[in-house]
Amino acid sequence: MTAELGRRIVQPILSSTRCFKRVYSDGIKGSNLKIAVVGSGPAGFYTAYRAMTLLPGCKVDLYESFPIPFGLARFGVAPDHPEVKNCQEKFEEVARSPNFRFVGNVKVGEDVSLNALTENYNSLVFAYGASIDRELGIPGENLDGVYSAKDFVGWYNGFPQCFNLNPLLSDSENAVIIGQGNVALDVARILLTPVDDLRKTDISEHALEQLSRSRVKNVKIVGRRGLLQSAFTNKEVRELFSLKNCSFVPLEDKYIRDYRKDLSSLKRQSKRLVDLIDKYTKPDSMPLPKKWSLEYLKSPLEFLPSNKNSSRVGSTIFEENILTEDKITGSFRALGSGSTVTMDSDIALRSIGYKSTPLTGFSDIGVQFNDKRGILVNEAGRVCGGSELKPIPGFYTAGWLKNGPTGVIAFTMGDSFDTAENLVQDYNLGILDLSPKLGFDGIKNAIKSRVVSWEDWEKIDKFEKANGAKLGKPREKFISTEQMLNVLG
Repeated sequence: MTAELGRRIVQPILSSTRCFKRVYSDGIKGSNLKIAVVGSGPAGFYTAYRAMTLLPGCKVDLYESFPIPFGLARFGVAPDHPEVKNCQEKFEEVARSPNFRFVGNVKVGEDVSLNALTENYNSLVFAYGASIDRELGIPGENLDGVYSAKDFVGWYNGFPQCFNLNPLLSDSENAVIIGQGNVALDVARILLTPVDDLRKTDISEHALEQLSRSRVKNVKIVGRRGLLQSAFTNKEVRELFSLKNCSFVPLEDKYIRDYRKDLSSLKRQSKRLVDLIDKYTKPDSMPLPKKWSLEYLKSPLEFLPSNKNSSRVGSTIFEENILTEDKITGSFRALGSGSTVTMDSDIALRSIGYKSTPLTGFSDIGVQFNDKRGILVNEAGRVCGGSELKPIPGFYTAGWLKNGPTGVIAFTMGDSFDTAENLVQDYNLGILDLSPKLGFDGIKNAIKSRVVSWEDWEKIDKFEKANGAKLGKPREKFISTEQMLNVLG
């Protein structure tokens, strides 16, 4: 990471008084610019913040399909990681600017068309993230007990569309998680953490109740490549090692012995991972009630039904892989060996990534969506279209919709700043259409839904915190749009 990117990422995390003071500037630069940002997660907010900092006079309207803001900062961060959600405090600072408007409970492409936004704003920024998970595409994936990690995370985080997931935990002992990113480790940790330790978090009460009846005691986290290709961070796996009443099943020697022999040649992060594995690879002095393991070089082939219930998963067949290195690129590929292994799977969760979907009306405004990669075609955040796929003035993208579903919030921040800075550069170069625009005033009467303002969100927020206080937790989230709107009267 360059020093400049480091400075830009760290600075906004410092004192809110210092880092947001320019948002409230009385300067007029940008006063002829109205920006609509679609999506109120970290990418949307950080893009808005940076644009408002560099152009203190610009007006930003942030459109969100749900009545509440913050996207994955609210619905994707694990409840036992409250420090990661501190970015919400910074977003609240942005929202207090008189030049900012939150337009919640409005689905762009449905409640308001993209053509309408284009006609009423000088610039559009698409930052609505990735809403669906990638499927494995193997037999048995539709069996009961097979879930996406995205839905499971949404279930325990109070995401309205996942409230009715009702995972089969009360009669399940063996859980298999396919994928080895941080989300997979979040899921494993929630399954294995003592319920009493979760009660003080903002985990949804319906999830807490079902987790209290869970019988899951054996969790396997399976990857198709090797140990050093694991997508999780050392911090995340260290938390699993530290769980109460839970032991790590020693990694099979064949997956680590070659790395032990040549530790000095490994990168620092890889060396630390090997050291971590070795530190916790030891026989238990006494049996513990729960255990977890890391499984490598295995690709799922099929989910098999249970012998007791043909509609429910009972086991998973994996093909054992061989790791090969591309001598030119240095990348590693997993090739099937033809040998298979079967794992007991009372429940199975796929955690192989997310994917964005196009908005209705993209073709109407001429932008190009890459269906295979699940991103808007772009050059450094400038959205492309036309037969030559060139940047279209005024259209931008940020976050996972720009790059694909990778990167933690700190990365999203720096990347969103890049998009905002390119927008500002285009403004300064006279590339944008700066004819007078009405912004929200030009479309508010045509919006079909009940618009939720920032002040409305603050009322919802107050109710959630009050409900949480009664239970001894930071908040109890509303689990449906109807509940959220009902408190507004």
